[in-house]
Amino acid sequence: MVSSDADPPVPQAESPRLLKPLPGRTENSSASYERCLTELIEMLGVEPPEPVQQGRRWQHAVRWSIGRAVRPPVSEEWFTPLIRAAVLEPDPSFNRQLVEPALAAFGRRRVQRALIDLLRTGTDPERAGAARAWYWTQVPLSYPGGSDTPTPESQAEYDAVADLRREWQDTALRVFVDNENLDVRRCILPGLDLNPQHWPEELRETVATATRIARTSSDDYLRHRVEHQV
Repeated sequence: MVSSDADPPVPQAESPRLLKPLPGRTENSSASYERCLTELIEMLGVEPPEPVQQGRRWQHAVRWSIGRAVRPPVSEEWFTPLIRAAVLEPDPSFNRQLVEPALAAFGRRRVQRALIDLLRTGTDPERAGAARAWYWTQVPLSYPGGSDTPTPESQAEYDAVADLRREWQDTALRVFVDNENLDVRRCILPGLDLNPQHWPEELRETVATATRIARTSSDDYLRHRVEHQV
């Protein structure tokens, strides 16, 4: 006799948890950004793009030209407007074209220190932009083929800024909890360590508060993103 019981369902592979892209900024800082770019091209002696180009086309052309022009000999006066332009660039990918020349010209520690200071005391657009720019200042660890151990050179470079990474995390945690600006919270969250075991005992309740803020937010991106980090 053939059983009438249906075969058990075949388990389906779980859909991958796709990360949503970081939303665009809610506050338009284009005017400040373009003033900063104009200041830089004048300092660097860069030929400005054709005046017929406007808006993002003009910004793309100028940013690319600035990145190519930041070469030795380096002038001290370039530093502040270069960092400011990097944090005001609205796209979290294109800001790399300003961050990497700053790293090459002025060094990782100085650039990271400037971004920490902006995260701590800057305006909300500057804080959001500093969090976006921070990503490109990280030291990549290099692994020889088939090895789980990074090269001594990359490990040494990584360790050399361990104190700044810790200071960034401490500052980012406090700003995320205390500052209710949506852009600031959106930009900080992807790089914020929410594992309580990575924090000293006295800050674990603050970490829990940050997680709770993101999970109960009215913003879909914050609610989505936090579940990838806890």
